[in-house]
Amino acid sequence: MHAWLCENPVGVEALTWKELPTPQPKAGEVLIQIQAASLNFPDLLIVQNKYQMKPELPFVPGSEYAGVIEAVGEGVTHLKVGQSVACLSGTGGFGTHTLAPAKLCMPLPAGFPAVDAAAFIMIYATSHHALIDRAQLKAGETVLVLGAAGGVGTSAIQIAKAAGARVIAAASTDEKCALCASIGADATINYSRENLRDAIKALTEGKGPDVIYDPVGGDFAEPAFRSIAWRGRYLVVGFASGPIPALPFNLALLKGASIVGVFWGDFSRREPQANAAMMAELAQWYGQGKIKPVIDSTMPMQDLKAAYAHMGSRSVKGKLVMVN
Repeated sequence: MHAWLCENPVGVEALTWKELPTPQPKAGEVLIQIQAASLNFPDLLIVQNKYQMKPELPFVPGSEYAGVIEAVGEGVTHLKVGQSVACLSGTGGFGTHTLAPAKLCMPLPAGFPAVDAAAFIMIYATSHHALIDRAQLKAGETVLVLGAAGGVGTSAIQIAKAAGARVIAAASTDEKCALCASIGADATINYSRENLRDAIKALTEGKGPDVIYDPVGGDFAEPAFRSIAWRGRYLVVGFASGPIPALPFNLALLKGASIVGVFWGDFSRREPQANAAMMAELAQWYGQGKIKPVIDSTMPMQDLKAAYAHMGSRSVKGKLVMVN
């Protein structure tokens, strides 16, 4: 097998493409021949030693991938050799093969291509947990999605629409706004040239959004929160822009609003049955055509460093997927 190896987490430039022994699965594990692996923001942080999870060195980055099972370890009874699966295990995806915990593998129904499957779990699980579970989104409510053209942003648009909500998508270019409109957003805001608060006020007739989905953080968090509706819910999803905002607590008091943390990873660990039911519903929605990952582009696995550079340019719309 070959894989991108991180032996010193000082950045993407230190990754090396190496030939490694193909491992055999231990009890509870499966060996997966990787067909596709998506690039997520944590995949950048982890090779810079900036992510909350710090794997033992050396490691193969790549948190999310899809492929075919080549071997199963002792005690694995719900999966079999030749079965197509998707997995989000945190590491291991940027190679030709990997070992994965069987309990983290999502069996794929027929007609679920590997490229879509590799870009599915993290963004849709995060957005469903955020909007449906944490925000208790109701049909007819208005959702503002920040960073709406990214992976989680596009998934949030689709899930909010599937729940019957009105969606306002905020992004940094007209091209990105057009993408958001094409996948269901009812209105868009280009916050690189429009005043965010003024635009929100105009689009909601002064009421403000009931739910704000924020995977970005940074400078737009406070003006967005100042615009929230009475009893609104502000979903803290991530900080892709870098800075972690400090919101004045009096704003929550004045609006009767809630600041709601979204940590799908811990939800899946602490509430596995609820998570499994959620993933089953998401797979059903995919089959019904309600949701489908937006794929910016696919690139050969060996071009990983170029893919990281593309992601760093902030021009990516949807997900980047590496393929073998």
